[in-house]
Amino acid sequence: MPEPMQTKEPFRFHTRLHLSELTGLKASNLKQLLEIIKTAPGSSIYHHTHRFLQQHMYLSPEPPNDFAYWVTNVLGEKELGERLASIDTIEFLTIRDLRNKIADIIQGYLAANPSAGLRFAGEGEQFYFVKSVSFVIPTNYVAHNLREFADALNMITMDSIYFHIFEARLRLEKKTNDFSLWVETSLGDKELARSISRLDPYTRTLDNLRKTLIGLVTRHIKD
Repeated sequence: MPEPMQTKEPFRFHTRLHLSELTGLKASNLKQLLEIIKTAPGSSIYHHTHRFLQQHMYLSPEPPNDFAYWVTNVLGEKELGERLASIDTIEFLTIRDLRNKIADIIQGYLAANPSAGLRFAGEGEQFYFVKSVSFVIPTNYVAHNLREFADALNMITMDSIYFHIFEARLRLEKKTNDFSLWVETSLGDKELARSISRLDPYTRTLDNLRKTLIGLVTRHIKD
């Protein structure tokens, strides 16, 4: 078997420790929710659109975001909840763009339904804004070629998969995930990089995502 091509730069796998921290911000109605969404830390917008993914790594995909859940189940605004739940997060490359989309949907709904802004949540049912705090930590796994990369994907934690797929693309604004970026820039393999970047991680469990990534890389090595 021929030796696999060595990359220009090795891929160094990282993982992250995740903490949830209260911001002190809370909303009792749609108008308050909208105003806080416009100014809340980006880490809070990220938390409320990715919390389910971070906490339930093995459960079925298509999780709801916290905003959709609250307006539906607390304020009873089912139509708005459906609009918020239908946001395709994979389309957005920055938290800023995702924030603007959420705000635009709520603002448009309020303009068409002014009375919706007069409905208040009961005591204890307000929307409490939480922010996601991550501490990035290097692991012992380093890949110098695709074979080592596939082996490492089998060994790293789900938190490492999550960091390189979700946080790198959206929170660090790299426009794509770390794996695709490394394959294209360090190995020069645009075909494999495109195959990885085309995966929609929001429609998969992290366990399935790991297996799919390993399958893509392994087949590419054999080809």
